[in-house]
Amino acid sequence: MKISATAISLTVDDVPASAEFLASYFGFNEVAAADGFASLVREDAVNVIFLKRGIEILPEGFRNQHAAGVIVAFTVDDLETELERLRNEGVAITLPLREEPWGERLFQVTDPNGVIIQLVEWVTPAGQ
Repeated sequence: MKISATAISLTVDDVPASAEFLASYFGFNEVAAADGFASLVREDAVNVIFLKRGIEILPEGFRNQHAAGVIVAFTVDDLETELERLRNEGVAITLPLREEPWGERLFQVTDPNGVIIQLVEWVTPAGQ
């Protein structure tokens, strides 16, 4: 098997709002859109698809569920620069910059539909 692309699909109430958030603040490009659907790509990241809650393409038992318990994480080279950029652009930081004992530095923002976007930078854990 050869995988040519990878995508995550998230179910939200307002597809255009989430699509615009990723395009405006994270450099994604919308490559396809229709009522209740948007597909966004970025050359260096996983493709992201937003589906409107209730759309018939979703399995019946999942149609009305909202994306929850999911964190979309992007690893970046300069976390502080990205933090400052997003603050300057008016994006609310919903989890402040922190460093985990295993060497993950991160902060989070939340899109208009409640989808958590986490920016990550890996460092050598203290004491190693």
